Amino acid sequence: MKRNWTTLVACAALLAGVEAIACTDLLIGKRASVDGSVIISYAADSHTLYGELYHWPAATWPEGAMLDVVEWDSGMHLGQIPQARQTYSVIGNMNEYQVAITESTWGGRHELADSTGIMDYGSLIYIALQRSRTAREAIRVMTGLVAEYGYHSSGESFSIADKNEVWIMEMIGKGAGNKGAVWVAIRIPDDCISAHANQARIQQIPFSDKENCLYSPDVVSVARERGYFSGKDGEFSFARAYNPYDFSGLRGCEARVWSFFRKYDKTMDRYADFVKGDPSKEPMPLYIKPDRKLSVQDVQNCMRDHYEGTDLDMTKDIGAGPYKSPYRWRPMNFTVDGQTYVNERAIATQQTGFVIVPQMRNWLPDEIGGVLWFGVDDADMAVFTPLYSSMLAAPECYRVGNGDMYNFSWTSAFWIHNWVANMAYGKYNFIIEDIRKVQNELEAGYKNSLPAIDKSALELLAKSPEEARKFLTWFSATTARDATGRWKELGEYLLVKYIDGNVKKEENGQFKRNPYGLPASPDFPGYDEAYYRSIVADAGERLKVEE
Repeated sequence: MKRNWTTLVACAALLAGVEAIACTDLLIGKRASVDGSVIISYAADSHTLYGELYHWPAATWPEGAMLDVVEWDSGMHLGQIPQARQTYSVIGNMNEYQVAITESTWGGRHELADSTGIMDYGSLIYIALQRSRTAREAIRVMTGLVAEYGYHSSGESFSIADKNEVWIMEMIGKGAGNKGAVWVAIRIPDDCISAHANQARIQQIPFSDKENCLYSPDVVSVARERGYFSGKDGEFSFARAYNPYDFSGLRGCEARVWSFFRKYDKTMDRYADFVKGDPSKEPMPLYIKPDRKLSVQDVQNCMRDHYEGTDLDMTKDIGAGPYKSPYRWRPMNFTVDGQTYVNERAIATQQTGFVIVPQMRNWLPDEIGGVLWFGVDDADMAVFTPLYSSMLAAPECYRVGNGDMYNFSWTSAFWIHNWVANMAYGKYNFIIEDIRKVQNELEAGYKNSLPAIDKSALELLAKSPEEARKFLTWFSATTARDATGRWKELGEYLLVKYIDGNVKKEENGQFKRNPYGLPASPDFPGYDEAYYRSIVADAGERLKVEE
């Protein structure tokens, strides 16, 4: 969901009732990762997005072929553009050349929208992936399409990565009747990490650094003409001009970046007042140099964050309920006695459609180097399965058309994971322990098996690239199928173990029986003392047992 506080009413109106995706992206340079990979991540968070894996096969198109542009959020047809003669294979948000692109929406100045533009942010991502071999080429494709055909969306941050480098690009339109967009793209240093989460993050622009900074020539002049900025170019801040800080942009968006950064920089708590909603404080940097290197598994676990270890920890207040759940049902804000309050917005959230961690490895051929770690539903309770970006087809359990938001499917990973998650919400601190066991078992197995798969694929690649891709397709599909099957088994186990609020006793991995073979009496765990005290405070006189 886009930011859901009252300050964004104008943005909601701008989007004409269409629910924009609100997401979290983490970015890791190759010298900030443990193995030299470039890594990014993305949670596609939307209450209406079905978690599935998109696939476009490589193709050669005839002269004069046209491409329909359909808005990703709404399905609305926006127009047509000429098709490229050659397009590349894309699986999810990654292509066969190890280019990956993700995004987060921040809306920004509502008067800069241009509904006549053809290119929405989703189309920019997936068209650029079909036409780009590097991150820099993807930036050129995206900005060129917007300049020629107009920009249909509101403000966006994009993560654009390849096997050697990773960039953040931020973009917003110029207003009705002004085709194109203003934008800036900054390369994240190889030894640094960055993030964005529905708030523009680029401050000052290093205009003279042509190697690591790209921008539209009117990025400052449009802000001057609109009255957003009046200082010297060197003082210009893209974020302050086009997406000024407010409470929602800090508490609901920058706080997620802070929660990630503070895991790898012990000084980040100095920004606590800023992210809690005080725009007068010093903003966080666009990127930081971490105090240790990150693995793919670290990034996956960071996508499961609920502010644990901070005073925003969602498991600590009464809203977590008796089972310490880090989830709050929408809306994001609520009012009591005329005072508005907020539910925290963490990185991990219940309404995720799919979550990914693209990994790009430059020491391997492109057919083998790109791995899209893919999961569906909430990252906290998802399994990241490894899908090679050169694969030839989507696995059945992730396939487009295998179920949808209105049609349940027992072969759909999205529905199986939602089934398990919706059991977990009601008894979280019990069930999450069972989920973690299976999650860790599967993900550790993938980590251990990948070197052997890489080796076999390299041997096949030397003989036949097509056979190598078929092998990687088989491995990816089999892994996804087996993971979904294992998650279904987990769901069946959880339903049996926790039925009716009880907890069945276990012994040597089996549910315990009495000496006569019948089910043993289960445990009745009740609630913890803090919850009982809240009951006494509310209804103690009525519930008191008279001695």
